[in-house]
Amino acid sequence: MTAITDRKVRFALVGCGRIANNHIGAIKSHSERCEIVDVCDVSPETLKAATEATGANGHANLADMLAKTDADCIVLTTPSGLHSSQAIQCARAGFNVLTEKPMATRWSDGLAMVEACDNAGVKLLVVKQNRRNATLQLLKKAIETRRFGRIYSVSINVFWARPQEYYDSAKWRGTWEFDGGAFMNQASHYIDLLHWLIGPVESVMAYTGTLARDIEVEDSGVAALRWRNGAIGTLNVTMLTYPKNFEGSITILGEKGSVRIGGVAVNEIQHWEFADKQAEDDEVRQASYATTSVYGFGHPLYYDNVIKVLRDEAVPETDGREGLKSLELLIALYRSARDGRRVALPLEY
Repeated sequence: MTAITDRKVRFALVGCGRIANNHIGAIKSHSERCEIVDVCDVSPETLKAATEATGANGHANLADMLAKTDADCIVLTTPSGLHSSQAIQCARAGFNVLTEKPMATRWSDGLAMVEACDNAGVKLLVVKQNRRNATLQLLKKAIETRRFGRIYSVSINVFWARPQEYYDSAKWRGTWEFDGGAFMNQASHYIDLLHWLIGPVESVMAYTGTLARDIEVEDSGVAALRWRNGAIGTLNVTMLTYPKNFEGSITILGEKGSVRIGGVAVNEIQHWEFADKQAEDDEVRQASYATTSVYGFGHPLYYDNVIKVLRDEAVPETDGREGLKSLELLIALYRSARDGRRVALPLEY
């Protein structure tokens, strides 16, 4: 694809529901460099609201939009189970693709997305905006500079609340085909941290349960993990916290350091202690932030990288192959829970 250097980057948005507002806001925050030219949704009411919010052209189906749009990149904020077929459709039409998490709900679908974009010579980008949180950026730097020494133990907790009304709000929610459960949907960004921060996972052992909600998929799950570097850890996820979202946290215990980042969405550095003192330790207090949303504030920062990628000014922070790493972990967790056995990684390609 030719780099965009003499005009604004043009985005088209497919799926104008809950998470789409974060994308619309992020794109507007970079209005001097990009714009939304088209929006698409199967719901007339939702589409009308999106066209009014953006001033973009509205389309009732993806094929119609692809035939008419002059966008540089198609943004997929549709149900997860549609990402793969829609990404392939966009790639074959010659468009770059930006997809929300998870990039797919099946391992084979994720591989097919990467292959289709490679064959079409277009970019595939996967949203991992939580990586841009100031709290996690500090943690990533501490790991990369080996301040922990050897990492011994890692634990991630996602204790949120999703009442039955949330799942009943749309027919696709809580289904295997289009959504996935607490691991796949709500905890997806946290599972991404397992590889991004700690490194390749050697094996997982998981249990899942549908304990309270009337849905096909799990509302709760736990897992034990072993990394190739020898670290061991746990993942504990539930959507049954009473009465509201309670905690999204990561704790890392190492040879020379201990850190806990908690709050409702890894937005508070609650413990930060290392054997050595570094300049960034003074940034800890400023890195924590208040939030009422589990999405955090990373979308504008994520889009900054996307715009630079499309202008050939940067490399992607999370391309399709990077997205496959967390999808691979997710599929391994589900296979382990389904079959009642330890699953080793990498999976077969």
